[in-house]
Amino acid sequence: MKASQAARRGPKPRPGTRDNLVQAGLRMFHADGYAATGVQGIAESVGVPKGSFYNHFASKEIFGAEVLDAYFDRNEDKLRSMLCNAAIAPLARLEAYFDDRIEAFRAVGFARGCLLGNISAEVADHSALMREHLVKHFASWSDFFESCIAQAQEEGMIENHLPAGLLARFILNSWEGALLRMRAEKSDEPLTDFKATIFNLLLR
Repeated sequence: MKASQAARRGPKPRPGTRDNLVQAGLRMFHADGYAATGVQGIAESVGVPKGSFYNHFASKEIFGAEVLDAYFDRNEDKLRSMLCNAAIAPLARLEAYFDDRIEAFRAVGFARGCLLGNISAEVADHSALMREHLVKHFASWSDFFESCIAQAQEEGMIENHLPAGLLARFILNSWEGALLRMRAEKSDEPLTDFKATIFNLLLR
């Protein structure tokens, strides 16, 4: 028997284990942060040995990139349903999206914030792979905002003639900063300040 064939004769990964690990990582990274969450704890949380983790992921970094993908995929449905509904005026869609997010953060005591922002602060200087995934997901998120803003400009609802893409990126950057202040202050004031400034000044 060839050595390569023998190496493949280990225990086969259980169906669903990979997804269970990703979902556990998503919860634990969001609650405790990337650095504070160990592979051992992730594996134990889904009832598998640590070695099983490495049957699915070659490294914690590769795992972290997949967790980021899962986080954005989970939230993309909300972005699409709230920001792509042509039956609602574009600015109303955008405002309703932020109202929904602000209420969600109130409900959890202004904790955790956005996983993309949290992970950016922890690993963007150290992991090219995870930075690549962060850049991709921030760009996709911004694109949803841009679509609403561009439509509102075309319909004369926004007189600000700065490019829709620039406005969208600024809004997302401002939102991420507001979330950091929200967590520090345990208050919705940074979020309501953000919303008032965006809709009463920038998107006029």
